[in-house]
Amino acid sequence: MNNSVYINRFSAFFPNEPVGNDEMEQYIGLVNEKSLLAKRLILGKNGIKSRYYALNKSGEVTHTSVRMAANAVNGLMDEQLTLDRIDLLACGTASPEQVIPSHGVMVHGELKGSRHTEVVSFAGSCCTGMQALKYAYFSTLTGDSENAVCVASERFSAWMMARYFEKESELINKLSDRPILAFEKEFLRWMLSDGSVALLLQNKPAENALSYRIEWIELTSFANEIETCMYAGGDKNEKGAFAGWAQFPEEEWLSRSLFSLKQDTKLLDEYIIKLGGRFLQDIVAKRNFDPTIVDWFMPHLSSMYFEKKIEDELAVLGFDIPKNKWFINLPEIGNVAAVSPFAMMEALNRSGRAKKGDRILLMVPESARFSYAYALLTVC
Repeated sequence: MNNSVYINRFSAFFPNEPVGNDEMEQYIGLVNEKSLLAKRLILGKNGIKSRYYALNKSGEVTHTSVRMAANAVNGLMDEQLTLDRIDLLACGTASPEQVIPSHGVMVHGELKGSRHTEVVSFAGSCCTGMQALKYAYFSTLTGDSENAVCVASERFSAWMMARYFEKESELINKLSDRPILAFEKEFLRWMLSDGSVALLLQNKPAENALSYRIEWIELTSFANEIETCMYAGGDKNEKGAFAGWAQFPEEEWLSRSLFSLKQDTKLLDEYIIKLGGRFLQDIVAKRNFDPTIVDWFMPHLSSMYFEKKIEDELAVLGFDIPKNKWFINLPEIGNVAAVSPFAMMEALNRSGRAKKGDRILLMVPESARFSYAYALLTVC
């Protein structure tokens, strides 16, 4: 059994050119004229300046999620490490493009030149990338894998085309006073992004580059306590009970917009921050860990609206992390769900700002049914 596991390489793939706020409708369309007001209010709160779409301006798909993941994995390869040396492919996504086969084996099938290998596939929401990372970490730690690849990819633009959304203008007038309401259905469109990032895990540090030793990865779910919050492929009734699409007659699949992405914003506002703080307290006790010692704090934010809320919650818990230690790239790349924590790591590594001995704390909240992931890395 190995003593340590290192993230030795990063590879990011974001499709096409960044799309600015004033260009979004050219790609994903406009639901109605009142949506322009919603867009201005929401973008003013979420702080996102650009994002990526795997679309052209005609709405045609330029890259699938599977293709973007394969591109990211291929970016890890060189003369020393070829596809036929991969021992494990661990994949995560919140936006799979089919029910069966799994997203992971579809990515494997796209990797020309690879051999048969172990593939695991996590589908859910924002924590799926971290779940894949933990599996790859354990596989490498136990010696099962020498070269484990972890990759997250998203193509939310497939869900954001205007033709898929009902006209929900009744929420527009509420946005100024309660911006949390902007996370309903159509309004999620103004933050989501496409892309993929792959990581290479090995049991020895890289010889000629920085490595990121994984100290621990912690995940938990509060689904036993809280009802469904963000969902697609089903609906909730007035009592909060969730039913999947197969429990509805076929004629309601479109009339109820069962396959559009929805958010119960009341639950989100009430629980997303405080449950994340509660889990961090559990980790502090379990790991005898002091969050204030970290050199880089990388919280996955769906919107900059949550930045101050997280900062305040950390202060209340006695875990105050100065803002000069925060590293966030949401304004530049948008919310890429499961890809986002890896994208922050890749961006920090590429920036040249990380130095040996630095400690990095990743935080990934998932509102689907309130799951959370934290990880501590050491630069070496």
